[in-house]
Amino acid sequence: MHERYSRQMRVRGIGESGQRCIEAGRVGGLGLGALGSVSANALARAGVGYLRLIDRDIVDLSNLQRQVLFNEEDAAEARPKAVAAAEHLRGVNSEIAIEAVVQELDAGSIEELIRDLDVVVDGSDNFELRYLVNDVCVKHGRPWVYGGALGSYGMTTTIIPGRTACLQCFIGPMPEPGSIETCSTAGVLAPATGVIANTQAAEVLKLLVGAPPRESVLIFDLWSGHADVVELHRAPDCPVCVHRRFEHLERTEATRVRVMCGEDTVQVNPRRRAKLTLTRVAEQLTEIGRVRVHDGVLRFTYEGLDVTLFSDGRALIRGARDEAHALSLYTEYVGL
Repeated sequence: MHERYSRQMRVRGIGESGQRCIEAGRVGGLGLGALGSVSANALARAGVGYLRLIDRDIVDLSNLQRQVLFNEEDAAEARPKAVAAAEHLRGVNSEIAIEAVVQELDAGSIEELIRDLDVVVDGSDNFELRYLVNDVCVKHGRPWVYGGALGSYGMTTTIIPGRTACLQCFIGPMPEPGSIETCSTAGVLAPATGVIANTQAAEVLKLLVGAPPRESVLIFDLWSGHADVVELHRAPDCPVCVHRRFEHLERTEATRVRVMCGEDTVQVNPRRRAKLTLTRVAEQLTEIGRVRVHDGVLRFTYEGLDVTLFSDGRALIRGARDEAHALSLYTEYVGL
């Protein structure tokens, strides 16, 4: 421990006792994209004893500009991000436990994946998931570190249920779909995501060692060099952290079709929860196109289409004309 973490242990506020707290910590990374890959990398190197890496997506060539845990081979193989990230980080630090979870986070799965963690790190790319994370963390009293980046702009804050403002206090009701830009429309600068994600990782370490967290929002534009700190206050009538109404967590319906951020890809969810035997599905698709099962996913290519199918019934479809076409293709080839 002293050799690997010697420089870190010299930091005021950590020391040997703090390092032992870090090694005992259980942290969940929700999303392994531009933010999540950077924060997971920093936390693994810092020696966080248990990391649960959760992501629904596969590695794409466009990810490599900013997502630091993946390489060209991962993209060519369309490997699940959680699997590829875990493999890479085990090579960085074999002394910690890393769990890879290739799964869609929704109201039916998120509580089981978060309830045994000490801290949650937000690496998501949509407000639907962030508001769900806010609900479950407030409900179970789990601190979480919010982060967001778009273009050259980013922001982050630490949310401690019962002590700080929650996401609903900060932003208000969830923004309507299409009301804000995404990385598909505005792009994203890798150094901006790196600054935010490393700041998130530092906040996680502070929480694990018992140091006072930052209870304000850090906002900056890396391109212009402008930075600001905004103080937060709990909303006296917040439906989540005051009245404990968890409407996002209590929803039972799932979004059936969703365009993935920054990619020419549509995700289609099954109507009901499924547990597929991918080798059996592969046998049915072999006569139609090229099929491969690898790393727990099935990849099917046919006439310009590239379909990645997971055992929970989710599919990522590249090459569809639009969301309706993607749903039609899913029904035709998967049938759920």
